[in-house]
Amino acid sequence: MKLSNANLASLPPQVAAPGYDRAALSPGIVHFGVGNFHRAHQATYLDSLFASGRDHDWAIVGAGVLPQDGAMRSALEAQDYLATVVEQAPAASSARVTGSMIDFLPPRDAAAILAALVDPATRIVSMTITEGGYFIDPASGEFSPDDPQLQADAANPASPGTVFGLLVEALRRRRAAGHAPFTVMSCDNVPHNGVVTRNAVTGLADLYDPELADWIRGQVAFPNAMVDRITPATSDRERQMLALDFTIEDNWPVFCEDFVQWVLEDTFPAGRPALQEVGVQFVSDVTPYEHMKIRILNGGHAVVAYPAGLLGIEYADQAIAHPLIARYYDKIERDEIIPTVPPVPETDLAAYASQVAARIANPRLGDTVRRLCWDGSNRQPKFIVPTVADRLQAGEPVAGLAIESALWCRYCHGTTEAGDPIEANDDSWERLSEIAQRARQEPSAWLRMEDIYGEVGRSPVFQRRFGAALTALWSDGVERVLQRYLDGHPL
Repeated sequence: MKLSNANLASLPPQVAAPGYDRAALSPGIVHFGVGNFHRAHQATYLDSLFASGRDHDWAIVGAGVLPQDGAMRSALEAQDYLATVVEQAPAASSARVTGSMIDFLPPRDAAAILAALVDPATRIVSMTITEGGYFIDPASGEFSPDDPQLQADAANPASPGTVFGLLVEALRRRRAAGHAPFTVMSCDNVPHNGVVTRNAVTGLADLYDPELADWIRGQVAFPNAMVDRITPATSDRERQMLALDFTIEDNWPVFCEDFVQWVLEDTFPAGRPALQEVGVQFVSDVTPYEHMKIRILNGGHAVVAYPAGLLGIEYADQAIAHPLIARYYDKIERDEIIPTVPPVPETDLAAYASQVAARIANPRLGDTVRRLCWDGSNRQPKFIVPTVADRLQAGEPVAGLAIESALWCRYCHGTTEAGDPIEANDDSWERLSEIAQRARQEPSAWLRMEDIYGEVGRSPVFQRRFGAALTALWSDGVERVLQRYLDGHPL
């Protein structure tokens, strides 16, 4: 059965349908980056809230600025912007159709997007534009205005091409019209994502209208958030599983784990939906939660992924089932990562790390090692390098983290241990591969990537550890290197 509004009444009985009249919804949120994670996370929370009978004036309108956003829009438009979300618990799957998105603006249509952003009904603008979408200098962690896309927006602010250009121009127009500003809410895995978003918006405005930038700093809210749900990419495998198990034809279904978490600072001057009623945790400071998630979960994903990728393991659950990788994850979390995470209210960090391992081990999820290895040039500076920096500053050992960095370098060389090619898996793959090949003979070449390692790459302690680990990976292989680390023998 093809997914559509007309067929909602005919959904199989085991599939939950939107428990509300979608025709009665009105928009309150414009969301940039309508990917799988957004539809498994924010859109699902709102769907649950609407089903409770509340806040039907907070529906989502999708938006995007990238060419690939057009494919998503076409897929969803053909099914009335409905989405099938399949939650994969270890023992069984359950499916629901969500209806919280009611429109998707034509990607890269600046006029249409600006009209929606300026509309007073839009009170929140949210985004999942990936860790690499914020124009951050990885070495300094600060906003960098030098990108040609930003320079083009600064030169022609009335016709912006980036998310941040659109936000600045929309806020300028709202201010001129006397409309209250919307709240800007990042849902990306970026430390202090609200602060980072504010820096990008105001940093762009500073290039051509400093007065507007100051107004934004004083008037616009950018709450920080911690978001969490493992959500693999959709392929024909998932489409076929949905058709077989639930008899639904969905152009772009979302498969995800049954765990979900959202911790959000409660700073919404223009109002917000009552998301606390459906499990969102509102706090005054999200910092402890984001440190926990980014370092333990996202860092832990990297710890599991790169040795698995080199060993030719395809799925994440198979990776964490490998005895050496499982023990490596446990030891590095316990000895090197968790000690850098500040206390989190009512949370046992060791238990959280064990829960993460159990989530990775979910055999029904189908999360791929390749997805976890993706985009290391953006993820390593956020998920691994800060932990290394804290360990070095405290004079604590970094042997396991040095091995993780060496595993990433070895992965970027472009071949598994069996000699099979590793296809490009980073927007900077050509550069990474070239440096990784040079680093085989000169390990320090890898650490000289200032935009990734910064001061950590200049540390003599880390240089020695990394060099020894990379040399050992090439001479002895992944499993022997992990075994030596687990046995407590220095490389």
